[in-house]
Amino acid sequence: MKTSLLAFAFLLSARLLAGAETRTEVVRATTPALDAKSLSPEVPDVYAIEGKFERVVILRFKHQTDLLAGLERMVKERKIRQAVILAAAGSVRGYHFHVVSNRDFPSKNVYLKDPMAPADITNMSGYVIDGQVHPHITFANEKRAFGGHLEPGTEVFTFAIVTLGVLADDVDLKRADDKTYR
Repeated sequence: MKTSLLAFAFLLSARLLAGAETRTEVVRATTPALDAKSLSPEVPDVYAIEGKFERVVILRFKHQTDLLAGLERMVKERKIRQAVILAAAGSVRGYHFHVVSNRDFPSKNVYLKDPMAPADITNMSGYVIDGQVHPHITFANEKRAFGGHLEPGTEVFTFAIVTLGVLADDVDLKRADDKTYR
């Protein structure tokens, strides 16, 4: 009986740990020279990139679809080179995202993952730059809103909808997310 109770307690704790949120910190260094790079007077504090939406594409994801993989697949399929992620709604069965976790270079990111924690998608924003997706997502549960840069393994629950404003291919977004352009 005592052995059975111990085995049950072990299995229960293993199950609870498997569903718990994990956190992993990763240093996102470029090179020591680029990370030590000072601000250049040649780089403006802020600049504008102009363009017009050529079309709006609304993507609908079904139950159990990996949100990031589906987004990347549709961007490729629809030959989208430059776009703005305008909005999103839906729900997920679990999440995986990362956020910046320090204030000095080299940058560090904390990856948060819980495949067993359902949440609503309250928004998504970001860009498609030269065909590469750079999405940031906001989730909410009954206690809080949270989110960051979307990572693989975020599986859709009921459905998800993501809206893209597609720009002309000649709109130059290359430096928009370049941390070394300073």
